[in-house]
Amino acid sequence: MEDTLREYLPILIFLVIAVAMAVGMLVMSYIVVPQHPDSEKDSAYECGFEAFEDARVKFDVRFYLVAILFIVFDLEVAFLFPWAITLGKIGMFGFWSMVVFLAILTVGFIYEWKKGALEWE
Repeated sequence: MEDTLREYLPILIFLVIAVAMAVGMLVMSYIVVPQHPDSEKDSAYECGFEAFEDARVKFDVRFYLVAILFIVFDLEVAFLFPWAITLGKIGMFGFWSMVVFLAILTVGFIYEWKKGALEWE
């Protein structure tokens, strides 16, 4: 039992050092930096003007649609990079798998384009 606990000692030391560093940095930031925020810094909005509507106003669905499209095509790029790096090792099966993947994404992109999801009026 004692040998098992001794194996976890480096992890415990690491956690103690990490917590001590985090607490030390927080304490040092309060000591070194003067804490005199002005009213502008304490305001709820950083855009420079007061809110003109209720925070629970409905957003246009196009905001969400653009966000979802960004995520889809961002993931496409995330899959393309490792595929391009290992293309020599994965052979023709990997090549044609990615061609099918890109074809499906292209069909989805054309569908969104034809539906006018990318139009901002």
